[in-house]
This record gives sequence, C-alpha cells and structure tokens, in this order.
Amino acid sequence: MGDLLSTCGAINWDINLFVKRFPEPGEEVRVLKITRVPGGTAANVAVAAARLLGPGKVAFLGALGDDDIGRTQIEILRSEGILADAIRIVEGEESGQAYIVIEESGQNVIHTYFGANLKVDPDYITSEQARRVVERSRVVVIMDPPLEAAETLASLAREAGATVIWDPGVYVEEGLDRLRGAMEDVDYFILNEIETRNLLGSAEPGRVAEIMREVSPGSRFIIKLGAKGSRIVDSDTGESVFVSGVPLEKLGMGVVNTVGCGDAFIGAFASCKYLGFDDVDALVRANVAGAFKATRPETRGSPTRQQLEEMYERSREHIVIERE
Repeated sequence: MGDLLSTCGAINWDINLFVKRFPEPGEEVRVLKITRVPGGTAANVAVAAARLLGPGKVAFLGALGDDDIGRTQIEILRSEGILADAIRIVEGEESGQAYIVIEESGQNVIHTYFGANLKVDPDYITSEQARRVVERSRVVVIMDPPLEAAETLASLAREAGATVIWDPGVYVEEGLDRLRGAMEDVDYFILNEIETRNLLGSAEPGRVAEIMREVSPGSRFIIKLGAKGSRIVDSDTGESVFVSGVPLEKLGMGVVNTVGCGDAFIGAFASCKYLGFDDVDALVRANVAGAFKATRPETRGSPTRQQLEEMYERSREHIVIERE
C-alpha cells in the first residue's frame, strides 16, 4: 500500500474582489477589499489534505510558469508540508490566475486564466517524476487537468492499486461520452448537483446509479449539495446515503466566503479514505470541513486535524444521515 495522497490539476493565483453585491450588466460597483492569495482546485485539495495528514504525506502534480507566481506557489506548497518536486515548470507561459468576485453573502463569480495549467498532458503524467509519485500513492485525487491527462493518470493510478477520486470541474461540459475513458478507472466520481444534472440528465439517485453502473461499474458517485450536505450513490447496488450539512447558525458561526469549500470537502474526504474511514464517516467529515472553510475569508481556509475533529464533535448531533 502506498504512503502518499497525491492530487493533480489546477494551481492558480487568486485575486479576490470583495463587493457588497454583484453588479448588473453594464453597472459599476465599489470594490471594498482586494486579496491576492494562492488557489486552484487541486492545490487547494492538496493543502486541505496536508493539514489533516501532516507533512510529507501529500504530493502535488501540476504545472506552473517560470515566473514569480510559480516560484511563490512552490514555496507556499512546501511550507504546508506538500511534496512539490514533480511540478512541471513551463518556460514562456504564465502561471494560472483566477479573478474572483465575492459578495457579502459569501457567493462568488470566478474568471480563470488557465495558463500553465493546460500543460498538464499525458507526457507529463507518464514522466519519471510524476510516475514515481503515482506509484507511491494510496489515494490519487484528480481534479481538473485536461481530459487526456486525467484519463492517463486514472489508468496509472488504478494499475498502482490506488483509490482514484475525480472531480472534472469545467470538463463536465465535454459530455459523458468524452469523460468515459477516465471514468472507467475511477472509484469515486464527484460533482455538484447542477453538474450532475448537466452530465447525466438527472441527479435522482436511482438514475445516477443506473448510468454509472454502465459507465463505471463498482464506482461511487458523490453529489455535493452545498450547505444542504452531500449524497453518495453506489453504482452497483443503487444504495444512496444522504448526509446533511452543518447548521452553522446553531454553532454560532456564519458564512464568510464559499470559495474553496468544495476543495476542503474533497481534501477531507480523500484524507479520510487514506486513513481507512468508511464512506459515510468520510462524507460526514467532508461536510464538516467544507462548512469550516465557509466561515473563513481565505480560499485555503480548510481545517487542521484538531479543528476538524473539534467541529465534528460540536456538529454531530445536528447531522442527519438518511439511507435509501
């Protein structure tokens, strides 16, 4: 069994613009605050996992430009205890950047320049450095690299005996037929409710199980439901388990910024699977991690192991688990 949890996909520099409300088309609104922080879904997941598992347990696979942002990003990953030696450095290309508008309710709109992120390709995934990481991995989390890279990585991870988790993000728009190649080698497929409907035509558990049974037998499909919680569907048995979200108001807490909540959720779920938790216990803690992040202004506001367990203990009496 491998000793690493590895993640692959986007790493961005986030420019966050905080506003009272989103503007209407053609309207100008005042920006109340600007923050410039590290982000990118896969890098956020890596940080969330590293805070739960400790230094030297998480590796990141991705690409950065040969620029100041890239050098800063690597320093930050290493400061979190993440192994970053296998990152591809792309000359002549800017590191990825995201411009995020956040209103006072915590909702957000994101505009992303992918930059060097698009250079994560099959050649990189099969390179000696990347292969060494995959071969050492107990869990591989594939976020949103280009589909050819996702397909190659899922296959290599399956060969290495790793648990494979995939959230394709924006690549859902490519359609189910285009995603099939990678889905065949995935153990846990993760989308939000809207993405699930767009990809499968329905988020109804029975229909999800029926489609996934044909596309990826033996897999499990996780639907992120935001503040409402999450649901996991077994493609083989059709069993569905709903886990409610954390009622922050009952804990005397409130939403500050929802950017990165899904990444904290996935980082916690993957870490729990690395540690041997069953699916439902992992899902409960993933919900808690996502809720914890929502109370923090920073994109990478995911909890430490102690913070997660403390909030879990405070939340558990409020969490509902329904099996269908």
